[in-house]
Amino acid sequence: MRLFSDLRSSLWIHVKGWLFLVIVVLAGGALLLQIPSWQNAALLLIALWAVSRWYYYAFYVVEKYVDPSYRYAGLGHLIRYLLTRKSNP
Repeated sequence: MRLFSDLRSSLWIHVKGWLFLVIVVLAGGALLLQIPSWQNAALLLIALWAVSRWYYYAFYVVEKYVDPSYRYAGLGHLIRYLLTRKSNP
């Protein structure tokens, strides 16, 4: 097994997803504990919502609606694709 091979086990995919949620909760909680205010909580929620929508755009919308023939493996591939593709009129 390669150290950085593609993750294929559904169990470990779920574990990884939940660990990301734990990271978000801990990081967000730490930020709010440092400077607790409703304004900071609202800004944090807006930032989380916006990055979630951007992630949806980057890994779903481009592949499903913009160019269904293109497949990419990460943000580096997406950026290269966006910079080198020809614009549609």
